[in-house]
Amino acid sequence: MKILITGASGFLGKFLCKKLEEEDNELFKTNSKESDLTKENSLNLYKHIKFDQIYHLAAWTQAGDFCIYHPGEQWINNQKINTNVLTWWKNHQPQAKMIAMGTSCSYDPEMAHVEQNFLKGCPIDSLYAYAMTKRMLLIGLISLQKQYKLQYLYIVPSTLYGPQYHVDGRQMHFIFDIIRKIILGKEQNEKVVLWGDGMQRRELVHVEDFIKIMLRLVKTENNTVINIGAGKDYNIQQFAKKVSDIVNFDFNKINFDTKKYVGAKSKILVIEKLKFIIGDYKFIPLNKGFEETIKWFYQNKKLLLDRAPSL
Repeated sequence: MKILITGASGFLGKFLCKKLEEEDNELFKTNSKESDLTKENSLNLYKHIKFDQIYHLAAWTQAGDFCIYHPGEQWINNQKINTNVLTWWKNHQPQAKMIAMGTSCSYDPEMAHVEQNFLKGCPIDSLYAYAMTKRMLLIGLISLQKQYKLQYLYIVPSTLYGPQYHVDGRQMHFIFDIIRKIILGKEQNEKVVLWGDGMQRRELVHVEDFIKIMLRLVKTENNTVINIGAGKDYNIQQFAKKVSDIVNFDFNKINFDTKKYVGAKSKILVIEKLKFIIGDYKFIPLNKGFEETIKWFYQNKKLLLDRAPSL
């Protein structure tokens, strides 16, 4: 198959490209350096290629408290990106199936994170603009399917983790930040400070599990929203304790700063729809996934030491 991928150089994009190439697909990869998706017709380089699938992973965002300080830019840039990609899809690639990424932060924190609630209620205020652009992406997919009969699949992922995370000065998602800080606490005797009281709860899915599940869904599911999660969450203290045990760091030395940004208090996806479609799935055990990720971090300690402060 011929497949176009936006955001191909990101954490998920790199793993997805590797898997699709292993399956002998012909890939066309875009990133922000090659194609500025905020500009109309930025994908015209590829318009004469007949794609079978388009994976839309690109988004203008970062982890941590980035959304608090850039809501206007996030709204404008992500609306441009999504509108340009969907318009190009409709005009030049109507035969291609669009696989687009949502975000769990689009869910109202007071409602169950089940697919039929994705467009209901209000996301938390600190993530509101970004979360609503992801809702608007889904509205765009639904609208184009209704009028032009285009085919899509909209995936809502839990937080992904695994090795080969980018360490280029951008803020890290919470689990990578926890691992980085605890490694530096162990190896450099740095003070380990995590944001919040550690009681906020999160769900993790190894990036390889996510891709395996997603590719199974792509083959069978059309014009629908599907959560991909592990079905189990932990609080930040529990994650930090697991990492500390693997690194051999004294968990009791970790400080929790309750004045810092913590985001949603809980984010776990309801995955009954996923279970119905694929049945039981054996996820990579958390300890095994952490050991693999920590090993990669140790192999890249110099990059971690050189990067800008994060969460």
